Amino acid sequence: MSLTRRDFARTSAITGAGVVLAGSVGALATAPQALASTDTGLDAESGADARGGVGYGPLIPDPDGILALPAGFKYRVVTYSGKTKLESGETTPSNHDGTATFDGPRGTTLLVNNHELKGPRANWKYPVPLTEGLVYDPAAAGGCTVVEVRPDGHVAEWVGIAGTSTNCAGGRTPWGTWLTCEENSDKAGVNGMTKDHGYVFEVDPSDRRANRDPKPLKFFGRYDHEAVVIDPKRGHAYLTEDAASPNGLLFRWTPPKGFAYGRGKFRTLADDAGALQAFKCFDSGGQFVDDLSRATKIGTVYGVDWVDVPDRDARTVAVRKQFTDGQVTRARKLEGMWWGDGGAYIVSSYARAESPVQHDGQVWFYDPKRRTLTLKVLLGVNPDPSADGAFDGPDNITVSPYGGLVIAEDGEGVQHLFGATDSGRTYPIARNELNIGTEDEPEYSEFTGVTFSCDGRTLFANIQTPGIMLAITGPWKRQKRA
Repeated sequence: MSLTRRDFARTSAITGAGVVLAGSVGALATAPQALASTDTGLDAESGADARGGVGYGPLIPDPDGILALPAGFKYRVVTYSGKTKLESGETTPSNHDGTATFDGPRGTTLLVNNHELKGPRANWKYPVPLTEGLVYDPAAAGGCTVVEVRPDGHVAEWVGIAGTSTNCAGGRTPWGTWLTCEENSDKAGVNGMTKDHGYVFEVDPSDRRANRDPKPLKFFGRYDHEAVVIDPKRGHAYLTEDAASPNGLLFRWTPPKGFAYGRGKFRTLADDAGALQAFKCFDSGGQFVDDLSRATKIGTVYGVDWVDVPDRDARTVAVRKQFTDGQVTRARKLEGMWWGDGGAYIVSSYARAESPVQHDGQVWFYDPKRRTLTLKVLLGVNPDPSADGAFDGPDNITVSPYGGLVIAEDGEGVQHLFGATDSGRTYPIARNELNIGTEDEPEYSEFTGVTFSCDGRTLFANIQTPGIMLAITGPWKRQKRA
């Protein structure tokens, strides 16, 4: 049954202007212009909690010029494009992006790592190798690798899928597989492609045979996918679209009646299985919300309805262009998602002239039980991205086992991994010190693929360019709310 605007307005009046905060992360908040607090309150040498602050203290420059971390933390390079090798002897592909961890056999950790490589293979020095049986489109450069980290530190890497395009965020499934998303919807014959792109594919890190003969999961739609999460209780899939002109959409896929999830089950579904819908929001007064950038206060809550997608395979018109003004809600740079606290955390990385209101990052929480979308994090426009200390452009995201969120920064200037506590205070975890520009005009690649090991002891993250996977360990602790 659809949640009507009238129902939501009536519920909002009862609950107090509709501010219904859900999930253990609470009111994660960084107010506009109060950017990226580094109020850690920790002594840099001892790590002692001197003022009851949050985080782990100031970041210490790295003599190797890769990653600045707080005192007591260390990192290890797991894979490095152009330097490390696959089992087959080929070089680790470049442009690391979305990543998830899985428990492997005999105490190993398995990671599936997206490689965001767009267009023809000839455009890239280190594309994903075309491993026999694992190729969708031999013209495309992207795909995924599977990385195995053993207890003794040994690392092995092999191809999970090849011949896909612009593999961006993706998402982990409850049954232990990875959904890799193409953030590119080129059709066959465009940019040298031999097959249509803009799909989601499933990769099994534990069973190499399951990845043979890659099949696009067309029922999720063909568009510029970013991320996907699965509701383990209700079975819905939620998917973000990173697109502009017009801005992208949030989608919900409802499985067909009687469908049972599990390894390999998606391959059994027809291309038009289930229902794909786009979101439509309205405020506590029942007014339609055209764009998520309209929300300028932490705790803003919107009711959500879902509108059927007319042509999910976008044969003639892009999916987001199939709706007229007033039919759906849009947002610029809908990026990473992560399932936690009974719902989906959803990132809108920034908004500029293409949106009604400008900002440098939002994180929303969708509560499927209440059918509400609550603004948890809001970053005002960063006045000086080149200066350290301010955060902007959240992208990949994960829920921390130590409370709150860990967010990968994809903004301008200096790039960080940063945390946001349950009460909304932000703190730095790492800074990218690998300058891929010049001394006069420094440039630092975005962080991607932020995810904890299943035991919570190691934080994995990527520097996208040139493509480095890092394992971060240290004195993790539960963060205070205050």
